[in-house]
Amino acid sequence: MGLVLGIVSMALLVFQLLLVARAVLDWSVVLAGPSAPGGVRSKVTAGVWRVTEPVLAPVRRALPPLRLGGVGIDLAFIVVFLSIILLRAILGRFV
Repeated sequence: MGLVLGIVSMALLVFQLLLVARAVLDWSVVLAGPSAPGGVRSKVTAGVWRVTEPVLAPVRRALPPLRLGGVGIDLAFIVVFLSIILLRAILGRFV
C-alpha cells in the first residue's frame, strides 16, 4: 500500500511541477512576447498545456476567472495547485 501511495504522491508532484511550468510559460509570453511557431518554447507550452488543461478546464467551468479591472485571476489554477498540496500532505501521513 505504501508503494502505491508513494507513486500517487510522485505523480501529484510531477503534475504540480507542470503547473508551475505552465505559470512560468504563460508569464514568458507576457515578458518576452509570443513564441515563434514551431519553436522550442511553443512546443513545450503546447505539451504542458495538453497535460494540465484537462484538469483545469472542469474547475474553470465551475469557478470562472475573477475579474479585477483589466486583470483576470485564474482561480482554477490556484484551487488545483492548493488541492494538490493538500492531497500530498494527506498522503505523506500514510507513506
